[in-house]
Amino acid sequence: MSGNIPGRSSGKGQKANGNSSGREGNRRPNSGKSGGASRSQQPKTSARTLAVKVLSAVEQDGAYSNLELNRRLKEADLSPADAGLATELVYGTIARLNTLDYFLERYVAKGVSKLQPWVRSLLRISVYQMIYLDRIPEHAVVSEAVNLAKKLGHQGISGMVNGVLRNMIRNREELRIPEHLPVAERISLEHSHPLWMVERWIAQYGEETAEAICRANNEPPAVSVRVNTTMTTREKLMHEMTSTGAVVEASRLSSDGILVRSGGNMALTSWYRDGLFSVQDESSMLVAEAVAPEVDQLVLDCCAAPGGKTAHMAEKMQDRGRIVANDVHAHKRQLILDQAERLGLTCIDAVTGDALDLNERYPEASFDRILLDAPCSGLGVIRRKPDVKWTKTVKDIEDIAGLQRELLDQVAPLLKPGGILVYSTCTIEPAENEDMVAGFLNRHPEYSPAEASVWSESETVNLKVVNGGIQILPQYAHSDGFFIARLTKTAE
Repeated sequence: MSGNIPGRSSGKGQKANGNSSGREGNRRPNSGKSGGASRSQQPKTSARTLAVKVLSAVEQDGAYSNLELNRRLKEADLSPADAGLATELVYGTIARLNTLDYFLERYVAKGVSKLQPWVRSLLRISVYQMIYLDRIPEHAVVSEAVNLAKKLGHQGISGMVNGVLRNMIRNREELRIPEHLPVAERISLEHSHPLWMVERWIAQYGEETAEAICRANNEPPAVSVRVNTTMTTREKLMHEMTSTGAVVEASRLSSDGILVRSGGNMALTSWYRDGLFSVQDESSMLVAEAVAPEVDQLVLDCCAAPGGKTAHMAEKMQDRGRIVANDVHAHKRQLILDQAERLGLTCIDAVTGDALDLNERYPEASFDRILLDAPCSGLGVIRRKPDVKWTKTVKDIEDIAGLQRELLDQVAPLLKPGGILVYSTCTIEPAENEDMVAGFLNRHPEYSPAEASVWSESETVNLKVVNGGIQILPQYAHSDGFFIARLTKTAE
């Protein structure tokens, strides 16, 4: 595909935890408002100008889309409606990249790849609005694009943009994916995923499931929060939230989770500031439930930043015991400490170091519970980080699997006999998940799958247990794709 976005996603590996993803709670489906509320002073930039600049920076400079978008939104004087539109245009355009280019190739004489990056981005956001945001009139899309082309370029470019878009509107009935395409190619274009990825998922899961994965990856992520049970209960917090007009419901996946259907930015509420909840995906909440730490135990979180799962474990322990929360990046240690302070948790000891060296820092059989929330390909969180599907390669999966294998082998001796080791990833790749666990069990006969009854809360979504682990696909509960394995060490 021409003109692929080479942006990268931020975070530990490609892991989504807490509210680290810039997409969480921001993307607004069909936010088709071309203008904001009337203001005494016009904003210095428009939603579309901002989107073009973000997308160009992602493509040219390898910027992280969420960080670049957040930075520019903070600098711009946009109304809430325009900020929502800019967010939708950035994430939506990246999510639908190959489909947009497929249509544009028919109408751009010299080819999409030959265009200047900002022109390519402008055409992409325009076609995205025409196809996917049906509340924006087509004439308004063209007018805005032409004006922006004049502002950023010259008369010749604006003329080309005008011609391309008007020609596409005149031939609107042709903007559809041909029915005669091979299955993998049809899914790739209809649901905007790289062909190699679709072919891989078809081989692993079958055509129907592969298409369901791709379809779910284009859904805007739900907003969900995890109740801090050391301070309140889910029922009490839901009642308080409902009383203020928020629309909420209990999570089907986690007994600590609440889905927020409407209620504004949860991270800006007094409940969040006072530590009554954390913003976290439902699938991610199941990790601490799998660890099931008990009061007064010693727990190791090998790759802990930014600390969402660490804090959840501390809450499960009623803040009694000790959690060693390790991360390789020194600057991320503060993120863990900030989480703990906001939530009123004192049992978390944040440390810095390479997880591969943990066996040199702690004696064998030191910990009652170990969580290895491993760096991974991140193919389970494409809804939040659409850049991932255009930047990852098969080699990336192979390389990260090697690191995962080494991490498992290094931390395995640190668990006490009878203890629990939880291995988790935010990907749907068998090589990183059930195959990884199967290989580990073959190399470590002292380990075996642990009881999986901790996931009884999740029976409504029919989670499949393999090698002591569950694979959550994004379409199961409209949550992130996750794998969580629960292993135990034979008691002496």
